[in-house]
Amino acid sequence: MTRTLTESGLSMVDWHLVKEMKPPRTQAEWEAEFSKYQQFPEFKIMNHDMTLTEFKFIFYMEWGHRMWGRLVGLAYILPTMYFWKKGYFNRSMKARVLGLCGFVFFQGLLGWYMVKSGLEEKPDSYDVPRVSQYRLASHLGSALLLYCGSLWTGLTLMLPVNRLPDTRRIMQLRRFAKATGALVFLTALSGAFVAGLDAGLVYNSFPKMGEYWIPDDLLAFSPTIKNIFENPTTVQFDHRILGIGSLAAITSLFLFSRRMQLPRRAKLAISCLTAMAYTQVVLGISTLLLYVPTSMAATHQSGSVALLTFAIWVLAELRKVAK
Repeated sequence: MTRTLTESGLSMVDWHLVKEMKPPRTQAEWEAEFSKYQQFPEFKIMNHDMTLTEFKFIFYMEWGHRMWGRLVGLAYILPTMYFWKKGYFNRSMKARVLGLCGFVFFQGLLGWYMVKSGLEEKPDSYDVPRVSQYRLASHLGSALLLYCGSLWTGLTLMLPVNRLPDTRRIMQLRRFAKATGALVFLTALSGAFVAGLDAGLVYNSFPKMGEYWIPDDLLAFSPTIKNIFENPTTVQFDHRILGIGSLAAITSLFLFSRRMQLPRRAKLAISCLTAMAYTQVVLGISTLLLYVPTSMAATHQSGSVALLTFAIWVLAELRKVAK
């Protein structure tokens, strides 16, 4: 979502798997690329006074994102081909790596589908040109699922299984950890709606939103359900609630885990998850109060991935032994 923060996501108006590997090099090529950008709503409405030098900055930001995506794809596909040929995968692992590689390809297509939504002319809309928050959330959600699946695969292969007794409290801890991980994922996903609607700019105070605990424009849109996904006030309010809820759940998980005997690695994973949760909340509040500076917002977004990483680690440490 960093490309959303830097307003660079709509700078490349074409999608070519191979052709766009090289950015423009000559003055004529840059002017041709800039001319294409000028035909779309973002330039016409927001950036009509943009210079070629300013365009180069946002272009390189988007180009770097796309090249990084291709690099990630190669990082999945090339090792998969090598290890498959060497016969290192069993039947289960073959299905898993094929699924991950397929997800990488799907993620790239979904990214372009998202960008296309911001390039469409919308004559009946008075809003600034932006990608659809629904497509942005889908793109982020699929990226997070790909990351979680990859991390889970790596951790379950590398970490020896902790042979925990199947007591009632251990089963409760596992269920609690799964629910907490799901809440962390949902909170991270809700951040896509915050970024997509610039919802971090509507109420820059904490813990209240302006002068109210519950703002009076929370349900301003009709039908009511539309507010959850399209009203910036509601989107920010929901993200706050989910963030506080995640912090409360992680704190409770930490306290509950301290009442039982767990392996050292499992305790360390839960402690890291808890420390990261408090760090992430501080980052979120700071981002809000400082009126969403790009560097702080990017750090907060990175923090959500770190928090999700620790949640997956906790689940890997608490997983049941396969019979």
